[in-house]
Amino acid sequence: MQAYQELIPYISQSLRDNWERLALTDFNGQSFQYRDVARKIAKLHLLFEHAGLKPGDKVALCGKNSAQWAIAALASLTYGTVAVPILHDFKPDNIHHLVCHSEAKLFFVDASTWENLDHDHMPALEGAILINDYSLLFSRNKRLAAARENLNRIFGERYPERFTPDNVDYPAEKADSLALINYTSGSTGFSKGVMLSYGSLWSNVQFSIDGLDFLVPGDGMVCMLPLAHMFGFTVELLHTFVKGCHIHFLTRTPSPKVIMDAFAQVHPKLIVTVPLIIEKIVKTKVFPLLDKPLMRLLLHVPFVDDRLLAKIKSKLNEVFGGEMREMIIGGAGLNKDVETFLRRINFPYTVGYGMTECGPLISYAQWDSQRQSSCGQPVDRMELRVSSPDPENIPGTLWVRGRNVMQGYYKNPQATKEAFDADGWMNTGDIVTIDSDGYIYIRGRDKSMILGPSGQNIYPEEIEQQLNAMPFVAESLIVDDHGHLVALIHPDMENCAKEGLSTDQIADLMRRNIDELNGALPPYSHISDFKIFQEEFEKTPKRSIKRYLYQH
Repeated sequence: MQAYQELIPYISQSLRDNWERLALTDFNGQSFQYRDVARKIAKLHLLFEHAGLKPGDKVALCGKNSAQWAIAALASLTYGTVAVPILHDFKPDNIHHLVCHSEAKLFFVDASTWENLDHDHMPALEGAILINDYSLLFSRNKRLAAARENLNRIFGERYPERFTPDNVDYPAEKADSLALINYTSGSTGFSKGVMLSYGSLWSNVQFSIDGLDFLVPGDGMVCMLPLAHMFGFTVELLHTFVKGCHIHFLTRTPSPKVIMDAFAQVHPKLIVTVPLIIEKIVKTKVFPLLDKPLMRLLLHVPFVDDRLLAKIKSKLNEVFGGEMREMIIGGAGLNKDVETFLRRINFPYTVGYGMTECGPLISYAQWDSQRQSSCGQPVDRMELRVSSPDPENIPGTLWVRGRNVMQGYYKNPQATKEAFDADGWMNTGDIVTIDSDGYIYIRGRDKSMILGPSGQNIYPEEIEQQLNAMPFVAESLIVDDHGHLVALIHPDMENCAKEGLSTDQIADLMRRNIDELNGALPPYSHISDFKIFQEEFEKTPKRSIKRYLYQH
């Protein structure tokens, strides 16, 4: 196991080495050089100090992705306070609860979130700070109010000469000190505060540095995942920041057009995304082209097919900015047809796997060594075991242990006890098989497993993946209705409308899909009925369907 190195010296070294480079940009908005980030961190440290904050105190952050959000989080980490990122998609009551539960003393929040909150519901909070300019929204702490009012004078007194790279000197952290509490937004409906140490963050960042070595200082990065989600925070922000990259934030909900504009402008080498985005692009822009009779014919002509596929790959690469070296897809498995097509054109994608409780990385493989339907091999400093007599052929629950793993759930000893065994192994709740080379194949969630009529284990995700690949199906859920499997289906309404299909015709199509699917499934996992949903299913910010909302 690699010896522990500190995270904070990585951050300070990057600030000093990349002083004049651009660091953070709000897409079509303001930009900050690394030196600007260093100055702002220094000012926030003075604000924390004069307000009486101590290392270990909690600082909550809630807002859409932005450069100022990232700076506030970096200031918290480098001061030694515990960052508490909260997803801005959460409802006001939930945000009130999480600010109180985490015992946050300071709260960085954006205007659109704050207008729906009431500080009387957060009685222990000492002050709230507007993310976009760090102005004080309200304060119960006189020292905080005075410090904010006089911050420029205080900064001038602390740094009477020019603020230089030599002034960037943060104390190194202890590996086991608590760095961050991240509240899960899982598909099971319960929000728990995952406690991650500096050691976990360092291990995730170190793996990203080692495994994604094609990124160099100055390279552009488009940050699409929520910063309050661990993949966005660790892989897209911390890892690229310590490499001296120029990170661009999509400050509003990323529509396909905004994303494409950002790729065209930034030309990223690395793209981290969820399956939905790549699936939508391939299904709407590529598959209709391949379905044309002439194209279908040409794709069966030797040599011509290779040249056609190379052209399609080149066009697809242009959509992502033209310089992409690797796309990492996480959060869920890829649609089988899309994955088969991407492999056929040798597209540089890989599917990673992780969870908040591992800060987030569990497994990964570079695109040219990835195996279809797999989510890679264990990352450095992580051990895996499967509770199965034959892990290669019989699915079992995945347990993990190592540097990345959380310290437990904040103020929830019962949930912590349930997650770990006596030897420090943590139950992921995922059902997997692992091949002889250590590649992991996810079969489903332990909590969503359905028991068949004769005690067979049915993994609904495996059935859903097959159903989602069928004509005019956008997404689906398989649920247990008193011993019968029912498919909840959200059709591809866009393509249905293009084909002029009526409600009855859509229902007939879905019935044929179910009949065809049942022909390929063992009898105990046959679908007995289906229901059509006009709207897409409600999802977590990382685009997992909130299954618990649809269970019978």
